[in-house]
Amino acid sequence: MTDSWVNETLYPAWGQRFRVVRELARTRSDFQDIMVFDSEMHGRVMLLDGVVQITEADEFVYQEMIVHVPLLAHGEASRVLIIGAGDGGVLKRVLQHRTVTRAVMVEIDGEVIRLAREFLPAIGGDAWDDPRAEVIVGDGIDYVQRAADASFDVVIVDSTDPIGVGEVLFTDDFYANCARLLTPSGVLVNQCGVPFMQAEELRETSLRRGKFFADVSAYVAAVPTYVGGFMTLGWSAKAAGMRELAPGLLRSRAAAAGVLGTTKYWSPEMQASAFVLPPYIQDQLSA
Repeated sequence: MTDSWVNETLYPAWGQRFRVVRELARTRSDFQDIMVFDSEMHGRVMLLDGVVQITEADEFVYQEMIVHVPLLAHGEASRVLIIGAGDGGVLKRVLQHRTVTRAVMVEIDGEVIRLAREFLPAIGGDAWDDPRAEVIVGDGIDYVQRAADASFDVVIVDSTDPIGVGEVLFTDDFYANCARLLTPSGVLVNQCGVPFMQAEELRETSLRRGKFFADVSAYVAAVPTYVGGFMTLGWSAKAAGMRELAPGLLRSRAAAAGVLGTTKYWSPEMQASAFVLPPYIQDQLSA
């Protein structure tokens, strides 16, 4: 063991740090700085531009909630578009659903995929080689602009925050195209930051999404290494009523999809309760 530490400084006076057991990779891609290392407590960790993206210890929280909530709310999703998520964890969980016949993942940075497959193989598992998966190294903005109308049932946007390479995934044009390429019962989910520190991110994206979707809200997941409390995931549905599902119906859908009993964070009750927001978060949706 070394005395080396990695510091993630999100604000001048607030952050977190990890003790590094072994540095595995550090590179500058065409888009961002990427670092992967073995940590003492959280297994392997990937940072992009100095910000924690995933750890082996708690990745299941975020991955399960960003995938299972929209797919089970939809109930019959067969075609899923994933923007970002280069570590492969979202793709793996999408493909756990028996209803899914096609999953397209568009990640702009091929180095993230390469390093994840080499150093974080358990995150994506066998998803990379699943015949239902189509992995594209390319621009998600370009893909959604060219996608045919009503060609997907669910869109999952697992992006970085709206700065740098992720900024274009939070625009009116992007959300308009997502609405267009979704079926009439389609659902879009995107990460909206940690509202205790990034309230403007949830507020602004909710206003933008509200221009193109009938039902706009957010739900929460507690990811230990995403500093600042609850992580919010933005909910946008073409039709109203899809998020107000009873746990019994969600349990039946999860069993039929083949994911019941495979999760460590998601449950039917957790999905139903995740939309019950503390006032300080709910206020950002109506600001």
